[in-house]
Amino acid sequence: MKKKETISAERLYKIFIYVVLLTLAVVIIVPVAWVFMASVKQNSEFYGNPWALPAGLYWQNFVDAWNTAKMGEYMLNSVYVTALGLLILLLVALPAAYCLARFEFRGRKFLNTCFMAGLFINVNYIVVPIFLMLRDGDLWAKKVFGASVFLNNLSMLAVVYAATALPFTIYLLSGYFVTVPHDYEEAAYIDGAGYGKTMWKIIFPMAKPSIITVILFNFLSFWNEYIISMTLMSSATGSRTLPVGLLNLMQAQQSAAQYGIMYAGLVLVMLPTLILYICVQSKLTQGMAVGGLKG
Repeated sequence: MKKKETISAERLYKIFIYVVLLTLAVVIIVPVAWVFMASVKQNSEFYGNPWALPAGLYWQNFVDAWNTAKMGEYMLNSVYVTALGLLILLLVALPAAYCLARFEFRGRKFLNTCFMAGLFINVNYIVVPIFLMLRDGDLWAKKVFGASVFLNNLSMLAVVYAATALPFTIYLLSGYFVTVPHDYEEAAYIDGAGYGKTMWKIIFPMAKPSIITVILFNFLSFWNEYIISMTLMSSATGSRTLPVGLLNLMQAQQSAAQYGIMYAGLVLVMLPTLILYICVQSKLTQGMAVGGLKG
């Protein structure tokens, strides 16, 4: 009797889990599908039933969003900032995480403590100090070079993105490097490989799932980031990133009642992240299993 009651309880628990997951899936999928559907509607269709299917595929919304609303220019800016930020982040975080995880040296515990403390700092709370620091640097640069260097600069924005993402990235990668047996490195040293070659040729290829996980998480963070970009690029209209440009587009199109163009802009923001996630979904799960969550 107890066995039947246990089986029944387990079945009810599974049904509850499936219902919750299905509800969450519907809550996420329905708005995304609605945005895609609305992006190909003409303006006149928005004044009827908002859930009605579009009468046709009105692709002109994307053309207008790309050209007239400058979403194409904003997307290129976001691509540049995100790519450069990821490159800087990986060049710094990979060797740093490897050294912190595999070698004993003076100050190692202090550095680990600093990076772990960085996990608990919300970047949005330190935007003002970052801005003030860069503003002071910009005043000095204008006196010396006669030009602005730190503010309204896409490259500097990428550096700030990479710096703020270092704690989480090092935490995740260090957790994986700790689990790698030292036998691989010892075999490489016996074959004549140095520390650098062992790191790049042996250890980093083994950490590919964790590296892909880091790239995906930080890509999403950099691509969708708004507050830092809005603060540091406040005076550069032509150098705005996609989220900042999208907000301006939404404000302009709402007053002009051009809803199709507005939703087309939303699709342009969402599409790259959806495509990237679909491409690396399996690697993401693998990276989370063998990476920082294990450490």
